[in-house]
Order: sequence, then structure tokens, then C-alpha cells
Amino acid sequence: MSAALMHKLEGFLRRQRIALGDVVVAVSGGPDSVALLRALVTLKAQGADSGRLTVAHFNHQLRGDESDEDERFVRRLTASLASAGHTGLSLHCQRCEVRSQAAKEANNLEATARSLRYDWLGETARAARAHFVMTGHTADDQAETILHHLLRGTGLKGLRGIAARRGLVPGVELVRPLLNVARAEVLAYLQEVGQDYREDSSNANCAFTRNRIRHELIPYLATNYNPEIVSVLTRLAEQAAETYQDLEERARDLLTSAELPRAGPCLVFSSQRLAAAGQFLQREMFRLAWEREGWPMGKMGFEDWDRLTQLLAGEKAALDLPGGIRARRRDHVVLIGPDS
Repeated sequence: MSAALMHKLEGFLRRQRIALGDVVVAVSGGPDSVALLRALVTLKAQGADSGRLTVAHFNHQLRGDESDEDERFVRRLTASLASAGHTGLSLHCQRCEVRSQAAKEANNLEATARSLRYDWLGETARAARAHFVMTGHTADDQAETILHHLLRGTGLKGLRGIAARRGLVPGVELVRPLLNVARAEVLAYLQEVGQDYREDSSNANCAFTRNRIRHELIPYLATNYNPEIVSVLTRLAEQAAETYQDLEERARDLLTSAELPRAGPCLVFSSQRLAAAGQFLQREMFRLAWEREGWPMGKMGFEDWDRLTQLLAGEKAALDLPGGIRARRRDHVVLIGPDS
């Protein structure tokens, strides 16, 4: 199992053409991130790379003493690895009152925690002059994410699950090199190398949908339908990512060709060019426009994107959309923008 994890890690880096160099690895203290850290340290010790490895721990301060003990564990682990002769290893920790910050912003706690953590990881990478931030997300995390998206209602974009790599800040990529590694392989690897880890008690709370998927739905599907359900879902994510990449490129081309000069704060599109594209591509183009303009997307569901395509078909002359956005059809153009 330990050989399997190392083999998959090296295979991922090779396929993605990632030369490690200076890297920031996010370590919570849980098994997945600890396994990633140990594996990367091993690769460097084997001479695969001589760059610096920055261990980054973000203390959300959400679980009191338990959160603080996670931080102490990561500090001890880093010191132990350094004392064992692993050079080029450094530690950066950050503490943040995430709950109070979420309340201040009137935002979702999980979303606030994720935003603060990734913002800090990006800053840490730039300070370390590292091109990559790596996290320990596994195949099981991928399967859970896809099922979560399906249960909430998702399209092709959501079926991609967790991206293997994406931009984090200019010059820095966020990379998940263990996405094809099962959690069972992670635990077997840690046992074989004699490495302990921390358990997050909140992961056992089945009041959270994500935890019910992990502890109830996936085991049920594996027992009663397909024991390889995690592998099936991770393959689906890979195929969806490839398909969506092609779709996104076509949608960007449509955005470029159909968009006309603005009318004040409103975007203006040629209805004729949009109509020739078909509804599926239209919806993806509108999503790209929303993202570019920074318009609120959280409440835009499938029905709202579909209503925009109906506007193009001439079924309605105007639409009021979530977030104070209004769409209107006039002659041969469609105008979309904030409702003033």
C-alpha cells in the first residue's frame, strides 16, 4: 500500500508535468495531509527534488482545544522531520477566528473558512516564492463531492468535482496530487511508515450532509450496488472535466463573437449570434459573463439560466433575475445588467 501511494503520487506529478521545486503543502494534521507531507518529504530525500518544502497550517479556531492541539501536532511533526535530517523544511502557521469573521460578513461558515484559508495559502506561497500549493484531497473526497453536487442538483460543471489543479493567485497553482488515491491507501501508508495523525471530531457529526454521504451513503452504495463506487465517481469526474473544458472554450468563443459594445452598465449581445449557438452553449456563455462581471451567482439556478435562453427564443421580453440583474430583449439585441 505504501508503494502504491508513492507510485500514484509520482505518476500524477509526471502526467501533470510538475517539477516540484519550492512547494507549500497544506497540513491540517489529518491523515490525508500528513500522508502527503510524508510522501513529499520521501521524494525529496530520494533526490527527486532539492527545492524547499513549506508546511502551512491554518488554525480555524473552530474546535477550541482540539484545534490548538492540531496545530501543536503539526509543529511537532515538522520539527521531527527536520531533526531526522530532512533539510529545506520550514513551518508557517496562521490562527484566525473564522466564526467571528463569518458572522461579521454574514457569510456561510464553511465558505468563509475556505476563503480565508486559501487566501492565506496563496500569500504564503508568494512569500516563499513557491509555484505550487498542495493539499491532501483524496479519491474519497472526490466521490463525496460529486455525490453532494448531485444531491443538490448540478450540471456538467459540478460533475467535475474537485479540480486536480487550478490557479490560486498569480504565479501559484493549487494542486491535489492524491485525487486518485483512496483513503484506505492513505491509512495503510501511514501505518506502514509508523506515522500517527489527528482525527477531526466534527467529521463524525452526521448532522452535516457531507458527513452523512461519507459515513452512510457511500458505504451503502459500495455494499449494495458497486464496491468500486469511489473509483467509478472519480473516473466520471475526470471525463466531465475533459468535456467541460471543451465546452468552456466554445462558450468563451461565443462570448467574444456575440458580445457588442456596452450600453452603460449593461452587457449587450447579438441575439442572432446567440440563437445560432443552441441553449446548452448559451447557458454556459451566460455563466462566464456572470463570473466575469462579478454578479451574484449563488441564487442562479438551472431554471434562471434556462429563462435566459427562453428570452432569446422570444418567449418573453424581459426577465428579473436573482441579485438584482435584469435581462431585456430589444430588436436584435439582448441587454443584461443591474436593474437601476
